[in-house]
Amino acid sequence: MSTPEDRPLPVDVPLIQNGCGDSCGCGHGGVEEGEGEYECGLDPALAVLLSEAGLDPVLIEDIAHLAIGEDLDGGVDVTSTATVPEDAVATGDFTAREAGVVAGLQVAEAVLSVVATREFTVERHVADGDRVEAGQKLLTVTAGTRDLLTGERSALNILCRLSGVATATRAWADALEGTGAQVRDTRKTTPGFRALEKYAVRCGGGANHRMSLSDAALVKDNHVIAAGGVAAAFKAVRDMYPGLPVEVEVDTLHQVREVLDAGADLILLDNFTPAETAEAVTLAGGRATLESSGRLTLANARAYAETGVDYLAVGALTHSSPILDIGLDLREADV
Repeated sequence: MSTPEDRPLPVDVPLIQNGCGDSCGCGHGGVEEGEGEYECGLDPALAVLLSEAGLDPVLIEDIAHLAIGEDLDGGVDVTSTATVPEDAVATGDFTAREAGVVAGLQVAEAVLSVVATREFTVERHVADGDRVEAGQKLLTVTAGTRDLLTGERSALNILCRLSGVATATRAWADALEGTGAQVRDTRKTTPGFRALEKYAVRCGGGANHRMSLSDAALVKDNHVIAAGGVAAAFKAVRDMYPGLPVEVEVDTLHQVREVLDAGADLILLDNFTPAETAEAVTLAGGRATLESSGRLTLANARAYAETGVDYLAVGALTHSSPILDIGLDLREADV
């Protein structure tokens, strides 16, 4: 199990009360004055849990609707409808098939709640961010059997994906433990899943880089070419957006000196060797935060971290992590 400090920090996210947000996939839209209250929407207690984890409940509901809508494609689950009595109820366990770090349990609950035609109960055995072993139960759900089978694949797709990202991130975080450096993600995320995948990185003990192009600046090589130089590119961004953090990508020690003199907050060291990284740390002397990118592997991660660099940027956390194998097992009926 992880300790509380290993788990994602809460983030204040406003909850949408009395119905769905305007973008909700259910089609009801928001509640206008005089329209009354819709029953549509996630369970308030589940919404609070999602919010405390730094996830927007309305976004999660939209993703859940999208996943189920894609799977049903305007129809019904023909196999479950044909083979399962309408009033049948079952209990199923979401179980880890291999060891790893779990993430996305409440998102899986949200998917099941979208497909559920009746009330259902859940028993939570672990929390997001916990290390789990093969065979360990993660979540037990009692629901209409048809509902459980219809929502199974969509819930597992998301849960396995996020747990895979968290597991990969934890391997990097463990490799860096005690160095002062953190592994950090990038914007190399699945379209529509950025908030979820970056949440999974936090569950694995990693840090998030910017969430979008608008909340921080990252001056890369093409910006440098367009602006006529690395210092000129940095100055242009700083002048137009003085309140935003500005990170500048460099590929030589000479450029490190340039952007330090220009006043850069963060410097991305692209494809530096550990020796070059150590020299850049010495040059910076604490004047800027340094991030390594490129050439990074689990095998050399600690060598980079021990140079004194602050972050290791690893796009593979979100674009290449394998899933964590998790299954849903229905319990045998009592006879």
